[in-house]
Amino acid sequence: MTKRIAIIGDGGWGTALGLSLLRNGHHVRIWGPFPDYIDRVRAGGENVDYLPGVKLPSELEWTADSDHAVEKADVVVLASPTRYFRSVLTSFAGKIPAGSLLVSVAKGLDGRTHHRMTQVAEEVLKAGPVAALSGPSFACEVAAGAPTAVVIACQDAARATALQQVFNGSRFRVYTSDDVVGVELGGTLKNVIAIGVGVSDGLGFGHNARAALITRGLAEIARLGLALGAHPATFAGLSGMGDLVLTCTSRLSRNHTVGERLGRGEKMEAILSGMKQVAEGVDNCITARALAHEARVAVPITEQVHDMVMAGKDPRAAVNDLLTRDPRPERDP
Repeated sequence: MTKRIAIIGDGGWGTALGLSLLRNGHHVRIWGPFPDYIDRVRAGGENVDYLPGVKLPSELEWTADSDHAVEKADVVVLASPTRYFRSVLTSFAGKIPAGSLLVSVAKGLDGRTHHRMTQVAEEVLKAGPVAALSGPSFACEVAAGAPTAVVIACQDAARATALQQVFNGSRFRVYTSDDVVGVELGGTLKNVIAIGVGVSDGLGFGHNARAALITRGLAEIARLGLALGAHPATFAGLSGMGDLVLTCTSRLSRNHTVGERLGRGEKMEAILSGMKQVAEGVDNCITARALAHEARVAVPITEQVHDMVMAGKDPRAAVNDLLTRDPRPERDP
């Protein structure tokens, strides 16, 4: 059954999901904050800044009018970057139709409250429960129709199933989960670990070090997740191990790229100044570290990534500090 889909956020991920939903036969309208840029996308049939090289069909609707964006929407996809998430949703408060299904596809934590994005959305929009979509899914591949599998988590099983039916397609397979905490934390914390893996690769430390960081990174993510109420099996799934492996091993990963450039000796200011799209792990390393401190959970990789990104710590010193920690059993923190 055809649904009216509103996507709040005109970045690469929102655009790719719009294309996927359009293939499923839905009517899709994408909102962006800058009218001039929206006009360029509409006129040129290409999201040049955020998804270059992908031809956009005329059926994909674009708007900078927030009221028009969500008018009569059956499903609202929250796709703004996490650093702008709260402010963008605040501008939509009171405008989203009652009964719309809400799903966050942003991977991050609120910098002020350390809340997950579904929590922020429920707070700002006074609606819910809000679902979360996550998993190993580069926007360019989803846009191209490459086979992809993700998970939608919601506290309300009926909403998760309804959203699964909307998003699931022949090349975009969707599973459901009731573990919103685990799904969101997996998608968030993997970006921080990916920066650490990128640093190792930039230093030329090889495959052994990469495998060790991914494995210990997964243990770190799961440890924090369990302390915050997640289900352990979630971290062996698509939003845990799946997304972590993808983000830590591909040249398409912005977070891995940031780390790799750090490892090669570049400064954070120079790296970020040349990036049009957000590497979520840069902001998330601050909030993830703070969240871990609040939960009294050891996150040694996150600590070192934070110190490299925020305090300019030398990458070799960070690696040395990780390797010279006191020996311990594998299941200990």
